[in-house]
Amino acid sequence: MVRQAIALFLVAIIFVVSSVTALSIDLSNAAFAPSGDTTSIPVGHMEFCRSRPLECGRNQTLVPAIALDQALWTELLTVNARFNAEVQPVSDDDLYRVAEYWTYPNGAGDCEDYVLVKRRALLDAGWPASTLLIAVVKQTNGAGHAVLMARTDRGDLVLDNLASEILLWSQTPYQYLKRQSQADAGKWVDLLDERPILVAGSADTTVGAAQP
Repeated sequence: MVRQAIALFLVAIIFVVSSVTALSIDLSNAAFAPSGDTTSIPVGHMEFCRSRPLECGRNQTLVPAIALDQALWTELLTVNARFNAEVQPVSDDDLYRVAEYWTYPNGAGDCEDYVLVKRRALLDAGWPASTLLIAVVKQTNGAGHAVLMARTDRGDLVLDNLASEILLWSQTPYQYLKRQSQADAGKWVDLLDERPILVAGSADTTVGAAQP
């Protein structure tokens, strides 16, 4: 809990006034992952949307970012910890005998399955869909991975099945490739992550790496 408190403090210092309204948020601030043009949708998410079209449509209400308070921060921590503990990491190859299959986990799943169930839980709790964005990233060893980005007035916070902490996107050891559009859950945009990322020589630790 001490490390989580430190993480929240590091997020908070980026914005002096935590009560800033969504309309006054400067999305060019480094706390937000810069995005570009519309890009290709990951094949796994495309197939997911074909089977669940109601979950992949245009967002009726576009909320640029949610005002993060202590209750919502606790909600993020609880959801991340709950599903990291409840879902067992198993690859799509082992579960479904296919390379890539996005679905809600039934006790087991890979990285994007964790993301989907966390996103659903936060949507059910009242979070706006436009603030909960699936992102595809590259690990330091070059393997693909998927995380959930929560867009708040403190910046883009990352829920990750490989980490217990929730950090700003720029504090995580990933290169960010693309994410869902805020306007439409069935469309994706490029992420313009030009930060230098150290390449590790260790073996891949991700179960079921997400395919871009």
